[in-house]
Amino acid sequence: MALCAALPVFAAGTIEVTEDVSVSDDYDWTRFKGQNVTLNVYNWGEYISNGSDDSVDVVAAFEKLTGIKVNYTTFDSNESLYAKMKSGGASYDVIVPSDYMVGKMIAENMLAELDYDNIPNMANIGENYLGWSYDPDNTYSVPYTWGTTGIIYNTTMVEEPPTSWADLWDVEYAGNVLMFNNSRDAYAIAAKKMGFSLNPSSVEELQAQKSVVQAYVMDEIFDKMEGGEAAMAPYYAGDALTMIDENPDLAFVSPEEGVNFFVDSMCIPASSKHKEAAEMFINFMCEPDVGYQNCDFIGYSTPITEVWERLDDDLKYSPIAYPSDEVMNKAEVFVTLPDDINAEMDAKWSEMKSYDESGSGWLIVVFLLGAIAISGFNIWRK
Repeated sequence: MALCAALPVFAAGTIEVTEDVSVSDDYDWTRFKGQNVTLNVYNWGEYISNGSDDSVDVVAAFEKLTGIKVNYTTFDSNESLYAKMKSGGASYDVIVPSDYMVGKMIAENMLAELDYDNIPNMANIGENYLGWSYDPDNTYSVPYTWGTTGIIYNTTMVEEPPTSWADLWDVEYAGNVLMFNNSRDAYAIAAKKMGFSLNPSSVEELQAQKSVVQAYVMDEIFDKMEGGEAAMAPYYAGDALTMIDENPDLAFVSPEEGVNFFVDSMCIPASSKHKEAAEMFINFMCEPDVGYQNCDFIGYSTPITEVWERLDDDLKYSPIAYPSDEVMNKAEVFVTLPDDINAEMDAKWSEMKSYDESGSGWLIVVFLLGAIAISGFNIWRK
């Protein structure tokens, strides 16, 4: 009766939370009401429908439905998420790492096993997004969104549309190219440029040359690309859609060598103090209405079959959000690398960044990823 007074029940089997969001009534959404539970949710920046631009405030809707308060904060890379978690400086209940980072955290016992009795909406996730090598039985992770990487460029500043990752090294655009500010994505692009897999067997510094890089960025890319401050940059397809919407001079391309296909998943840290409430939050995020609002707002691709079916045709058939078979057939998924490779990559990345930031002008050691001879030979042979 209390629930009905606050949240009207409309069509059979649903509860209306907001004008645009209804959830299944076959779930006890109110069992934590009055218990002063607060969830600490740690997600990527610009990665949820937040109430701006007439969108639904998904966090506020969850709070209204459940009585659980959400402390929502953001990170800008898997590596910064990992560093924050490893430092023990903060406690989180829900985090959203990418595939390879899920695998790394599983290996280091940083994640809790999920109780799917509390996440029945896992049934809404398409089979194509389940059972990946980083978590083969989805013991620790529920897919949130997926996407690919590519090059976003300003059509007024680039004469010929880029087609290759190598175009990011074109000296014609010196000082006008942005690059990922994280080692895994940056080295992967260098690897693809050289014809290697984006999952290395070793890391080598191959050569020094003049750099065309203006800045290493993550969320800063929005202001720079939307404001016409750079000619091109590699980034995630979902965010490219947001930037193109803000600046129609921008366009996006999937380089011919192949791209990274990634899945970002919701997980619960082993240190969570409110695991069952965290599972309720994950279940809420997998409600079709909620998933629709999130994907419609942020532009990232959905693993929820019903959500895709409801999207506007412009997004549903967007070659950026839902690439062609030709693109996907050449896409690679990041795998969790051995500790020694990770350590070597991070060390060389720090070395390169330190050299770049030491005031040495625009001569820097380029972050090029190689492979050991056997790996390179095997790729050539295939």
